[in-house]
Amino acid sequence: MLDVRDPVTGKRKRRWHSFAGTKRQAQVECSRLISEAQRGTGLEPSRVTLAEFLDRWLAHMRPQISARTHERYTELVTKNIAPALGNVILSRLQAVQISEAYARALVSGRRDGKGGLSPASVHYQHRVLKKALGQAVKWRLLPGNPIDAVDPPRVERTRMQTYDMAQTAEALALVRHTRLYVPVLLALLCGLRRGEITALRWRNVDLDGAQLAIVESTEQTSKATRLKETKTGRARTVALPSLVVEELRQHWIKQAQELLQIGIRQSGESFVYSREDGQPMQPRSLTHAWDQFRTRTTLHSHATHLLAGKIHPKIASERLGHSKVGITLDLYSHVRPALTSRREKL
Repeated sequence: MLDVRDPVTGKRKRRWHSFAGTKRQAQVECSRLISEAQRGTGLEPSRVTLAEFLDRWLAHMRPQISARTHERYTELVTKNIAPALGNVILSRLQAVQISEAYARALVSGRRDGKGGLSPASVHYQHRVLKKALGQAVKWRLLPGNPIDAVDPPRVERTRMQTYDMAQTAEALALVRHTRLYVPVLLALLCGLRRGEITALRWRNVDLDGAQLAIVESTEQTSKATRLKETKTGRARTVALPSLVVEELRQHWIKQAQELLQIGIRQSGESFVYSREDGQPMQPRSLTHAWDQFRTRTTLHSHATHLLAGKIHPKIASERLGHSKVGITLDLYSHVRPALTSRREKL
């Protein structure tokens, strides 16, 4: 019997070992177990399943990632990973079992029974499971990560759908007299993301200087909405075209008048795109409103305009807030044939 400390909870508990052999051999084995326990290198021969471990891992990850990311991890574990592999004893998990689970998911992984999951969905499962099992290795619950020997499904890169100049003008004309006009204007002509639009406040808009600062973004989970740092973790400044400056001036006046009618004074803390009562819009509400207006659309035309106008990809990447110029080149390489060769030079 040994008293050891749980690598996750830190609590002390007893581990029982059985041994067949002579008294001298038993003494040697006991010394070895004590030495491993003191070094923290011994693995507990427990019966913990992968599902039980993943529950502990999710609790461990909660303070380290955003609420939305934790929600996605939990959903993925609950709906996909645990049903496929959750009953497997963690210490007995093998690469072939993971690989077979991926194959099944691609054929019949949908919960509604209507076929398999996309390679992209299974690839995301692979990323999450690899991260979790990596933590099991750090906690000394596994001697190595079995997923290292597993290749995730290949994901075909899809071509980004974008608007050309004529389509952009048409889209703006269609929403001209609706509450969608300002967010669509900011998305198409300034490259703001959905969460950046809903988090934008007037104090971060400099109409005289024709620029705005992206300092935060809105994150929405199933339970709440909160403001957080931007996707890349750093603020960026976006230059405003004269059209956007003029439209935002008009929007400022109109919004101030609307708020004043219900007894609210507009200020720098007011959201540029808000509800009638001045409260911030939820990102999903913005998406829902746009989906209702147009059956199918994307808000990535700004990059098309930049690259088609022969703006250097590095400048376009910084304006769009991409962490790496390669992201911009990968997403929009169809806009200009020269992008592929240009990427090789960067």
